[in-house]
Amino acid sequence: MTTTAAAETELAIGGMTCASCAARIEKKLNRMEGVTATVNYATEKAKVTHAAGVSVQDLIATVENTGYTAREPAPPEPSAPDEEEPDELRSLRERLATAVLLAVPVVAMAMIPALQFEYWQWLSLTLAAPVVTYAGWPFHKAAFTNARHGAATMDTLISVGTTAAFGWSLWALFFGTAGTPGMKHPFELTITRGDGTGNLYLEAAAGVTAFILAGRYFEARSKRKAGAALKALLELGAKDVTVLQSGGHEETVPIAELKVGDRFLVRPGEKIATDGTVVEGSSAVDASMLTGESVPVEVTPGDSVTGATLNAGGRLVVEATRVGSDTQLARMAKLVEDAQNGKAAAQRLADRISAVFVPVVIALALGTLGFWLGNGAGTAAAFTAAVAVLIIACPCALGLATPTALLVGTGRGAQLGILIKGPEVLESTRKVDTVVLDKTGTVTTGRMTLLAVHPADGTDEAEVLRLAGTLEHASEHPVARAVADGATEKLGSLPTPEDFANVPGLGVQGIVDGHAVLVGRERLLADWSLELPEELRRVKSEAEALGRTAIAVAWDGEARAVLEVADAVKDTSREAIVRLRALALTPVLLTGDNRAVAESVAREVGIDPEQVIAEVLPQDKVDVVKRLQAEGRSVAMVGDGVNDAAALAQADLGLAMGTGTDAAIEAGDLTLVRGDLRAAADAIRLARRTLGTIRSNLFWAFAYNVAALPLAAAGLLNPMLAGAAMAFSSVFVVGNSLRLRSFRAA
Repeated sequence: MTTTAAAETELAIGGMTCASCAARIEKKLNRMEGVTATVNYATEKAKVTHAAGVSVQDLIATVENTGYTAREPAPPEPSAPDEEEPDELRSLRERLATAVLLAVPVVAMAMIPALQFEYWQWLSLTLAAPVVTYAGWPFHKAAFTNARHGAATMDTLISVGTTAAFGWSLWALFFGTAGTPGMKHPFELTITRGDGTGNLYLEAAAGVTAFILAGRYFEARSKRKAGAALKALLELGAKDVTVLQSGGHEETVPIAELKVGDRFLVRPGEKIATDGTVVEGSSAVDASMLTGESVPVEVTPGDSVTGATLNAGGRLVVEATRVGSDTQLARMAKLVEDAQNGKAAAQRLADRISAVFVPVVIALALGTLGFWLGNGAGTAAAFTAAVAVLIIACPCALGLATPTALLVGTGRGAQLGILIKGPEVLESTRKVDTVVLDKTGTVTTGRMTLLAVHPADGTDEAEVLRLAGTLEHASEHPVARAVADGATEKLGSLPTPEDFANVPGLGVQGIVDGHAVLVGRERLLADWSLELPEELRRVKSEAEALGRTAIAVAWDGEARAVLEVADAVKDTSREAIVRLRALALTPVLLTGDNRAVAESVAREVGIDPEQVIAEVLPQDKVDVVKRLQAEGRSVAMVGDGVNDAAALAQADLGLAMGTGTDAAIEAGDLTLVRGDLRAAADAIRLARRTLGTIRSNLFWAFAYNVAALPLAAAGLLNPMLAGAAMAFSSVFVVGNSLRLRSFRAA
């Protein structure tokens, strides 16, 4: 049996007006052989996985045959702050302005008998006609298009309801008694019984159209604002770059022309054009706009830098290592977009309900009409109740409940350096009760650091650092680098050794300012017939019991000090553990190091010793996660290395440190751009809050329809008030989602 490679295509969908439209397109696409599609109403995009034998044109043709438009989206371009309104939004605004301007006097005359002059009803008809026809045209057009394909959507409800109200009013004016000069029409909140030949519903037709257009317009604006995070990410990037040509010639070119291997200049105050490696100069780089980290990072030749960060110090020459869609900024934008295009389980339920909701409501409206007529209520009262049912039942709020919350939540997360890969992640954050933390690079810095200096009695600590740091500065060994960096940090510049020799496996020796210096293992001192005094031997034993590296320092024939070097715990890790516990999570430390090292780190950050799992081989980390899951725990895993990738994928929720490897980032559900464990707590809080917002949106959308439909069917709601309430429900859902923009990292 042969398998055909699947391709993934994204389509920009046009013409959708509600979640029912999205459900219909999705259903049609999924009926195609070898096609799996999800359609998102809020982002107006379809994500389609299809067999190689299915072309993009086949997909577009299917969408168009369903009554909508489809195209492959152009690559997103950064937009200017004063970018013009999209055509769709501008058209909505113009129709809304027309509807409000003309509907207000129609509604006022219907509500206030004092304004009803002799021929007021004919003026109402003149003003209401453009509202129902021109302003309401998008609803009628969509309803007609869907009807041709045997579908009924939210627009069907609006079109049928307003057209029925307007048509009834025309009949009453021309064939009933409503056109009689001096006719009065008192405004009532509920529906009254009677034959209806003298009743007008022009205010309902015009008012409902205006209210729904207002809701549609503000929804469109809010959706656009909610999705602004992706554009904001793209805006971070530089637009032009100064490339260094052969001979040192400088040439400014658009960022799109930059290639891997090009060397470019970054002056103080400029944005770094793309991901690269510093080859000349040193500076402080402000990455706060990308990572949320407020402290600038010092960079020197050999250090990696990220595109879109700000050069806050000196002149840099950088060699491009990633350009275009491979850069961290572009990958962040893609992750955000993918998450926004996804659909959580709760939203799939809402989509299914919306897809069947419209025909059910139309049936309910017909049933309401028949019930009222059968009970002798009169044609007008029966008709008005049926129209109210049609109008109030529009499923806008259901369709917007999840997408808008996802748009805002994932967008806000991206701004805080928290990338949510997909909406299904949100459900996982609610259930997790255990968080497994990889030690190296997650809880600790992942690099050797000088932790303590223990000088012998009568020896100056600064002198120990100066002599040992100078000698170690000439070595490339990680332990030597830790000592040299620690000495430089405390003393500043160091002298140059007059003589230097590396003793493989033992340490280094040399002459510094006339002193014969030895730095290394205790055996190195023994080779020179030197031994540590009792106090230093005790310090060395205590350090090694904690899993730290103890380094002996001697000069001029005497052992003078012991240095402690280890992978230092990050300053923020203890606070992060407190925050994770506050989220009802049990922290577990997982490491391949020996138990002494692991328990030392656990004590320092506040993890219980019984929650330490040490001496685990890289390939066995996934088994640890499986074992915890078998115990009934829902496990979140935080890691940064290649050896964490399988465990991140196995965990119920994988959180990858953005400072880690690509393998870990790909395997994780959430990516923490900052190398700060506190971001894990922030990520879980944000994801839980986003999920909570989705649930409250769905609750109110369902509750609204369940409560309002019986009121409308019972004749307790005037159609115009029903339209206003329906529009408010949608705006409420979008507004509730936008509250996520105020989320702050703790």
